[in-house]
Parts: sequence; C-alpha cells; structure tokens
Amino acid sequence: MTDRILILGGRGRIGSSVAQDLIAHTQAKITITGRSPVMEKAINLPLGERIQFLMLDLTEVDKLREAIAQSNLVIHCAGPFHYRDTNVLQICIEQGVNYVDVSDHRSYTIKALSYHEQAATAGITAIINTGIFPGISNSMVRQGVEQFDQPEKIHLSYLVSGSGGAGVTVMRTTFLGLQHPFTAWKDSKWQLVKPYTGREMINFPSPYGRSGVYWFDMPETFTLPQSFPSVKTVITKFGSVPDFYNHLTWMAANIFPKWLMQRHSIIEFLSYVSHFMTDVTNPFSGIGVVVRSEVTGQKNGETATYCSTLVYDNTALASGSGAGSIAQFLIAGKLQKPGVFPVEEALPTNLFIEAIDSRGMQINHTWLDK
Repeated sequence: MTDRILILGGRGRIGSSVAQDLIAHTQAKITITGRSPVMEKAINLPLGERIQFLMLDLTEVDKLREAIAQSNLVIHCAGPFHYRDTNVLQICIEQGVNYVDVSDHRSYTIKALSYHEQAATAGITAIINTGIFPGISNSMVRQGVEQFDQPEKIHLSYLVSGSGGAGVTVMRTTFLGLQHPFTAWKDSKWQLVKPYTGREMINFPSPYGRSGVYWFDMPETFTLPQSFPSVKTVITKFGSVPDFYNHLTWMAANIFPKWLMQRHSIIEFLSYVSHFMTDVTNPFSGIGVVVRSEVTGQKNGETATYCSTLVYDNTALASGSGAGSIAQFLIAGKLQKPGVFPVEEALPTNLFIEAIDSRGMQINHTWLDK
C-alpha cells in the first residue's frame, strides 16, 4: 500500500524542499498545498504521478479535514508560526494521522506541546520543530549531551548566508522575532533577554570564519532545558552574512519604535525589502548555513566541552532534509513515539546519524580545551 504524505504550504521554498527530499528518499505519493492556483514551474517540482497539487487554505476546515483523512502523514510547512493555531495538529489527532512540522517559534511550540496527552492517547506521533534550526541543530545538541555524565551548558550558534534560499516567509519570521523580549534559561533560572543583543564573535568553520551572532528567540531556547534537565544554561544566537545585515537587523530590533515593529504593514515592507536585497547579494554571499553546537559538562570527573559543526550550501534544502528525514522514518515505521515532542526528544541519535549520512551531509566533532 502506497504511503500518502500531505505537505501544507508545500509550494513555498521550505515546503518544496521537504517534497524534494521525500521524492529522493521514499516511494510515497505527495500532495502539496497552496492558497492559489499554481503552475509547475512556479514551485520547481515535477508535478505528475508522485506529486500532486491541491489548492487549499487552512481556513477551509472541511477541505483540510478531508485532505488529512486521505493521508498517512501530514507535514505542516505553512508558516510563519508566530500566530498559527494548532488546528492542523488537532485534526491529525482526531483522524489518527501522524504529524510533523517545521515550526520555529516558542508560542506555537508551547501550544503544540499542550496536546501531548491527547496525541499519546490516540497513538499519534507528532514531532515539532523539525528542519535545520530548529531541527538538525537540536539533534546535534542531543548527540553532544550524550557524551557527558552531566551536561551543564548548551551554546547554539547559527549563520545564514543571504536569503538562505528561502522565501519572504522566512524574512517575516525574522522580523516577527524582533518584536518582544523573551526568556532564556541562564544559570538555572529564566531570565529576560532582548532580541538581537549580546553580539558575540564565534569561530565558525570555513568558509565562514569568525562572525558575529546575536541572541534570538528560537524554540530550542525553551525546549532544550525541558529535554535535558541537568543543563543550567542554554544560549541560542543567530547571525547573517554579509555582516551588514546584522547591523540593519540590530537597528530594527533596538532603534525602531516598538509600536512600529508591531505593525503588519511594516513587517511586510521590511520583509520584501530584505528579500530584494538578498536577491542582489546572494550571488556573492551564497545561500548556505552553518550550525555550531557546543555542549559543556562533566565527563569522568572533569569539565569538558564538545563542539559539533555542520556546513551546508543551501539553507532551505538543509531544512528539507531535516523534516524529510523525520517523515521518512515515520512512514517506514522506524520512529514511533506517541505524543507531541520536540525533535531532540523524539529522534534517537542512531537514526539522526543515518539521516545525515544518507543525505551526504557531514557533521564534524571536536573536544575543545578550556
């Protein structure tokens, strides 16, 4: 019996990257959705026997419910997730259909995790925050944490070149993430942090080198302290290449009036302007990503630090690999964990390594001297 996967928001850059990954690594039939009619050339996917398009708005609940009922797995890529409700997840639980998403904001993460018991009772595996960051980054942390007798500190840093190969939605996500201070787990207590502050110079692998990153509100900031209770500090910092984008983003976060940054029209304006600018710089900067995970803790009675790095030349495709690999394991029956979980709790390291290796990605590990 052929597996059927429904990708909501599948005509977007991230959604179509997930579809590409699934075409390469599964035999499933895939339905991608969008809110308007679409030509094949508009989504860079070969519509045909294995990929079908369905025009669907998430507000069309009856049509959404019907599409989910005809699927073995739903992958929610219709961001931004800052204000997205959990209706898709709820319908999946009701219909008995496994669920994956690429959500990237704690507000949605908190809402989704509240359905853990309902999903567990229904026998549904729902894995949230898949993609590259969050997603692959979380699994890199888990692999690092497992090296220690007692992990104590996690420091995650991300750099994205230009647009990362993503669309305007990702730009919206960035600017929406600048609107409010957020809480971070520091020194065993939740402390308020202003977004895009605390610039820190990090030594990334080639071709990035020493680059600046800033505090940014990611779901990992919230989920990692829950997943690894012995950890006393979790730091998540993000930066852009070229560096002048960081300074522009810092201005938006720290100089622009807050009331201005909370207006929908301003977010849209900044998102489209930023995407236009990256179209100009992408040929020079590339669209790649680097993730650096540093875990410090106790090992054999001594303090040690374990560092993992991943470099990939297309951020959107890396995100597609993260979500696609989770979907692959779910439909193959290799991954079954009823409930709602962030990816670092759901995906065991052996499967994570299998996913990375099968997609030609490489994670480098090293012990750092302190």
